[in-house]
This record gives sequence, C-alpha cells and structure tokens, in this order.
Amino acid sequence: MATLMVGEHGKWPAKSDPIFMIAGKAAEAKEKYGADKVINSTLGALMEDDGSLVAFDSVYSTLKNLDNAEIAAYAPIQGTKEFLEAAEENCFGKYRPDAYIRAVATPGGTGGVKQAVWNYTNPGDSILTTNWYWSPYNTITEEIDRGVETFDIFDEDGNYNLKGLKEKSSDLLEKQKRLLLVLNTPAHNPTGYSVSDDEWDQIIGFLKEKAENKENKITVLVDAAYIEFAGEKDERKKFFKKFTNLPDNLFIIVAFSTSKSHTMYGLRSGAVIGISSNEEIVEEFYYACLHTARANWSNGTRGAMATVAKITNDDQLRNQYEEEKSKYKKLLRKRAEAFVEEAEKVGLDILPYRDGFFVSIPCEDPQGASQKLMEENIFVVPLQKGLRFAICAVSEEKCKTAPEKIKKVLDK
Repeated sequence: MATLMVGEHGKWPAKSDPIFMIAGKAAEAKEKYGADKVINSTLGALMEDDGSLVAFDSVYSTLKNLDNAEIAAYAPIQGTKEFLEAAEENCFGKYRPDAYIRAVATPGGTGGVKQAVWNYTNPGDSILTTNWYWSPYNTITEEIDRGVETFDIFDEDGNYNLKGLKEKSSDLLEKQKRLLLVLNTPAHNPTGYSVSDDEWDQIIGFLKEKAENKENKITVLVDAAYIEFAGEKDERKKFFKKFTNLPDNLFIIVAFSTSKSHTMYGLRSGAVIGISSNEEIVEEFYYACLHTARANWSNGTRGAMATVAKITNDDQLRNQYEEEKSKYKKLLRKRAEAFVEEAEKVGLDILPYRDGFFVSIPCEDPQGASQKLMEENIFVVPLQKGLRFAICAVSEEKCKTAPEKIKKVLDK
C-alpha cells in the first residue's frame, strides 16, 4: 500500500486489536443467546460471576471523595511524592531490596515497559523475553526500531527453560553488548507461570557472571502487573530481596501497575521503579524517565495517584482494600483450580500454571481454533502458539465446563 500522508515510520497495517475485536463478538453473542450460553474469556480484567467488572469499593469511594481540584489538577511529571512512596510500598511489601531506588509515574504498566525499552536499548537492538508473551511488547519495540528475540519458556520436560534464557542472553550480549531481559512475573501473561525463588537465584547468578565483563550492560525488566494476584499474601514478592548488592552494570527495573492491583484499569496509573547498588545509576534512570515521560504523556492521572496514596496511608482504608483484594484473590484461585483440574481430567493440554489471570492452551492452528470455538459461543484469544483463556473473566462454574468443550473442538 502506498503511503498517503504519514511518514515512513508511521505506516502500519490496517488492523484491529484482536482481543477487543473478539470481546465485541462475545458481547454480541451474549445479547443474542443469553449470558448463560456464552463463555467470554477475552479481556484481562477481573470480572464478577455475572460478567460485570470488579471495581473495589475501597478504591472508588476514596476517589469519589477527593476534592474536585485534587482530581482535576496536573500531577508533577515524576508523580506526586505520596504516590511514588505508596507505589514502592505496594510493589515491594516487606521485601524491599537493600539498594538505591527511584521511581517515576507512568500510565499503567505499559508506560513502564515503554520507558525501559526506549531508555535501555539502542536503535536496532532486540529485547529478550519468553516465546509466549504479551503482544504489546512487539508493538512497543517495532514503534521505535527495536526487535523482540525469544527463548522457549518451558523445556521438553515442562520446566522453566533456564538453559534457553542463558543461551539467548549470551547471544544478544555478544551481538549488542547490551541486554534488556523482560520477565513478566509473577503470574505471567499469558501462561500464568511465576518464576520461583530458586529459578531467580539461577537467573541472577548467571547475569552476575555476564556482568563480570564490564562492557556488558545488563538490564532486567520485571513486568509485575499481576503481582497482587499471585501466591498467598506476599510470598511471591520475596524475590525482590535478591536485587541487593548487584554489580553496577546489572540494573533492575520494575513496571508497577495499579490497573490490576487496585482495579483501576482505565485510570492509567503505575510507576517504573529503578533498583541499583549505585546511586548515580538510579539518578541517571530517574532523569532519563522524566524526559521520556514529558515527551510521551507529560504526566499521569492525579486523582488515581491521590487515591492509591490515601489507601496506602490510612489504616482503615488499607484494611478495607486488603479484605477486598483477598476476597477476589481467593475467587481467582478457585476458578484457576477448577479449570486446571478439569483440564487434567479431560486430557486438555495446558501450559504449567501457578498464578494469575490466564491459562494457555497450546495448539497447531490458534486462529482456526479460535474461530471454531466462537461458533460454540466460547471466546478465547488466539496467540502465535496457542490460545489464551482468561479465567479472571469467567465464573468458577464455567471454568469447570470450559476444558471439555474446548477439547472437543480442538479434537475435531
């Protein structure tokens, strides 16, 4: 297609986002056949059993009680001091690393990913992540002349593929002398896998070895968007303590998001958090991120920042928030157990699941399988290597019945 007016860098194929497109078809089916006849597992948002969006009362009562001026005012580019402190406290819990830490507000976790890719790679570089990954990683990189390299997330025995991670990391360091390793954990989108503490020890040990070559600049981006819905209480946050006493040329970035943790999907609030043993390195990070923020979105949503800060610093609100989060964490766990147990019972192949909003089903023809499932009023997201089923959006009852229905369609 010839370019009409946009610059060469702005010419992209005319296509719709598949997730929202399929979600639209699910809504049409629900209207036509009734909600009880439709399984809509498309959107990565926590839903009640009746299909309505979960929105914590503690969060939205706090937001609605803010003064109008506090909601309407500009926030500082870096975010308000109270919000950044709250973001760090929420992110790390009691496992804050003993290191220098700086944070800058972002529009959700996506903003944190953009900050990391833009500021910690050079044009033409590739980032490294697992072969099952959140598709906007590709969108973000291609927009700014970067690429995505992958390693198989699991080995032949179904274990986390540390060998593949090490081999691909070594290859990229050899070519680029720079590595941005993106690990979406805990509660990986789309597989629901969480990197264990032992696996983290092996990853960090390997990266420390690579950092002995001072020409290598190594950055790990922990995309922690789903961390509040992983594990029991704060157990999945223990790995943060491992980011203490790292070499200067091994830098950690965490993308923190309130979209999932506070059910604030549309309010677009989060933070990108830098961790280093060297204060100069986190200061460099801070000012790089300030510049990128000003160039892309200027500043974040002050009302969202104020809400998170107030909940974090008020004991009564904090307790109410924690109770709500715990309730829905248990709900999600029950749905996951129902789906995983039933999948095993009926012989539906799924990838190893530990936590989070999604389960992944490998298959040969994801697009075709998704289309066939839509004909049965089952709506899933096709990925490159299989299907993503959003247990976060489906009742426990439907999570029990879905695996058998999916297997029947895949077996045809």
